[in-house]
Amino acid sequence: MSRRKLLGLALAAAIPLAGCTAAPAPKPAPASVPAPPLRLVAFDTCEHLLTDLRKATAEAVGPWGFPGIGYGIAMSDGIPPGDARNSVDAQKVAPVPGPAFSGTNNHEADADEPDIVKTDGRRIVTVQDGTLRVIDAATHKRTGKIDLGVRGAPSNLLLSGDHALVLTSGGLGGVVDARIGVGAEPEVLLVDLSGAPKVVSRFTGEGSLLDARQTGTIARVVLKSAPRITLPQSNWQDEQKRLAANRKAVAKSPIEAWLPTWSVTTNGVTTRGSVGCDRVSRPTAYSGTSLLTVLTFDLAAPALGAGDPVTIAADADTVYGTGSSLYLAGDQRWRLGVWPGRVVEPVAEKTDLYRFDLAGAARPAYAASGTVPGNLVNQYALSEYDGHLRVATTTTTSTTTPGTGLPGATSSAIRVLTQQGGDLQQTGIVNGLGKGERIYSVRFIGPRGYVVTFRQTDPLYTVDLSDPARPTVTGALKINGYSAHLQPVGDGRLVGIGQDATAQGMRQGTQVSLFDVSNPADPRRLAQHIVEGGQSEAEWDPHALLWWPATQLLVVPMTQFGLGGGPRPKDTAMALRVTGTGLTEVGAIKQPVVSGAVPTVRRTLVVGDTLWTMSDYGLQASNLSTLDAQAWVPN
Repeated sequence: MSRRKLLGLALAAAIPLAGCTAAPAPKPAPASVPAPPLRLVAFDTCEHLLTDLRKATAEAVGPWGFPGIGYGIAMSDGIPPGDARNSVDAQKVAPVPGPAFSGTNNHEADADEPDIVKTDGRRIVTVQDGTLRVIDAATHKRTGKIDLGVRGAPSNLLLSGDHALVLTSGGLGGVVDARIGVGAEPEVLLVDLSGAPKVVSRFTGEGSLLDARQTGTIARVVLKSAPRITLPQSNWQDEQKRLAANRKAVAKSPIEAWLPTWSVTTNGVTTRGSVGCDRVSRPTAYSGTSLLTVLTFDLAAPALGAGDPVTIAADADTVYGTGSSLYLAGDQRWRLGVWPGRVVEPVAEKTDLYRFDLAGAARPAYAASGTVPGNLVNQYALSEYDGHLRVATTTTTSTTTPGTGLPGATSSAIRVLTQQGGDLQQTGIVNGLGKGERIYSVRFIGPRGYVVTFRQTDPLYTVDLSDPARPTVTGALKINGYSAHLQPVGDGRLVGIGQDATAQGMRQGTQVSLFDVSNPADPRRLAQHIVEGGQSEAEWDPHALLWWPATQLLVVPMTQFGLGGGPRPKDTAMALRVTGTGLTEVGAIKQPVVSGAVPTVRRTLVVGDTLWTMSDYGLQASNLSTLDAQAWVPN
């Protein structure tokens, strides 16, 4: 079983299911008093930066280490600040002639997202287990292969012209948390595809890769790092002494302990440096234990530079981007640690938001920041539209439900934020969504929003956001189960990918639902397709889902587990035809048996009249109309 599949099952199993009552119909609420402005302040000198970082970090450190980090953070020698990048103007790339082809299932059309496979209609490029492969789409033959030297590190790629940009999280897989320890070094590799694949440049950063977005030839890469400070491991039983020793270590740390380092190797020549003090900003409140760095790379350039870095002393776990904006969002519950001598603060779930303006190949310019109560389910809970940012969050109290041990009261809301100067200020809110439940999926489409909450049943709420000052819930639909991803399929239709469930909230298997949302006051489910015991990677990673409007084809990678200790899992790519009123299964694609098992399909894509399926073992070409196998290209 793949690591991603195990992760999905573990996440599903960890979610409480029982003990809720029907949620009352939500009502629009007047705009609440916005949180205090969360501003970014640039540092004028390294001395000023060091003073502030030491102070914030000392306040955050506890007797057992930094919040969410603990021990194991190694101090390395500081590297003088430097920036070897030469700016390159953005270049427009002419469309590649060839057949029609599908792209990555992105959140926004003008912001491409990294994935394990990309195509330009002529070739298919994949990156798996540290190896990049190139397949000719017309001949169904592999034409190139290169070991990138990053084996074992989760990797994705972006594609533009004859260049691929490979993004790897680092040797320790630090995409989950940059502060897991030393040795997780994210890398960005520029690969030339004009002939045999060749690594042109290799950028090595610090911490972990958070995410990236690409518009035109320009990619923005976000890294997260922690200070390199070794905390003493003594006085194990005396927390007061431990705390004092840790704060003393922080107070002695030089500025180089915080500044993210980098190196770039091109044609055998390596340049090293670190982010300059003048490139670092801080919000009003921060811990000093996490830094976010946004890098800018041009895929049309002949080589990589230092990425023209911009750094903020903040934490984030979600990246959302459009063609003109980049948002970083961070769950701020890490601030709740209580150490001896530290003031006890009430539990308050909140998410900090930072917006950057994007313009051509220039480095992102900080534009505004703000804070909203609650937490995001994923990047789809954010949407920029018509000058406003819509944010959907769930807030949970710190108490538990009596007799269950489950989290206490929960409630969800959509807030509309407007940039006013350097602040993202709340101008409208609708709350009371799914009381006693939490958000499982969100989709914003133009002036409308769709929110799914779940605990035992699945309310699908439709929200009118045409008036940013007065967002209003216009309709709700309650059905069993939930949708973990909502996919627009045109003509007032949404497809939900998730899990069917009993009235008590017990999961039964994958559920694909077709919703009619053309009448916001009366959302309806037109059809559902259930795979008993099924699980799909598309439930937690929308990149795994293929929607091909030309033939109204929806392809969902599927693993069906035998119930009651049955046979080994059945792996296919399930193809459904979406009609005006229904879902029809047209077939299921299996890849050839490898080592006694059918590979798990991870991705599907279309090039011309061929449907390609990708697994960890290779790619299979099938006829788009009949689904008959045409060729097998093993890794």
